[in-house]
Amino acid sequence: MHQLTARLRTRLPQILPPALQLLLARLGIAAVFFLSGRTKVQGFLTIKPFTYELFRTEYALPLIPAEVAAPLSAYAEHLFPLLLVLGLGTRVSALALLGMTAVIEIFVYPNAWPTHLLWTAVLLPLIANGGGKWSLDRALFK
Repeated sequence: MHQLTARLRTRLPQILPPALQLLLARLGIAAVFFLSGRTKVQGFLTIKPFTYELFRTEYALPLIPAEVAAPLSAYAEHLFPLLLVLGLGTRVSALALLGMTAVIEIFVYPNAWPTHLLWTAVLLPLIANGGGKWSLDRALFK
């Protein structure tokens, strides 16, 4: 058993290099937020009337009117995931989505902490490490 563990410890970094791990994190969390953003719009980026109603009732945020929060959320859920997929502005994009996650957890769905904890676990390595070798950040700012 000890030999198997030693072999795995040696081979896993070759099979799952950090660049692949960060790429999968970028793609996975981007999909979650992008698909959520798509539910708030129709066509390309026209905010659905229902989205405003949702932000007036179920999502009601303190200090931010629904007329501001709805488009801000919808556009952020499109922009930051796109940047993550490209690996461009990875740290800033991940930090923005972490902020959105915190707002959702604190003000909207406080009982959904297992989901939000999972999102946080995916976003933190992106904030700490950036997009990795397979990102535009790396290609442009090497």
